[in-house]
Amino acid sequence: MRLIGAVLPLLLLAGCSSWKAAPEHIKPVPADRLLGYQQPLEQGGQLSVNRDFGGMGAGCYVAVLVDRKVAARIGVGELVRFQVPVGTRVLGIGIDEMDDTLCGMGRLRRELAVKVQPGTQQDFRIVSDNRKGFDILPVTQ
Repeated sequence: MRLIGAVLPLLLLAGCSSWKAAPEHIKPVPADRLLGYQQPLEQGGQLSVNRDFGGMGAGCYVAVLVDRKVAARIGVGELVRFQVPVGTRVLGIGIDEMDDTLCGMGRLRRELAVKVQPGTQQDFRIVSDNRKGFDILPVTQ
């Protein structure tokens, strides 16, 4: 019984952290939630954003921002690709203000400066942690 009492709180804490999805479980963001940066650019680059699986905020969308403009609304286990101009782009996440439930009433803003070169692709993950909340991080190979 003591073992259960010691392990159960640890399992509950870990239950809110996200985990990277296996490629076969990742789905593209549906077209109705793609709001920008979808047209191919002759001299542009590509930014790819995948949202991890996890219990925290699982019923909510997260707004993906490119240059501080909402470019997509992403759910857990989804992937979105953006066609962006070269130069330094600001890639971020924020509260989905199109959501009129409690999900859209919190506070969230994380941003990264991303240098985009012609013809390149850079990959990012949206992760969640029970202590730190949501974040967007570059994918390291």
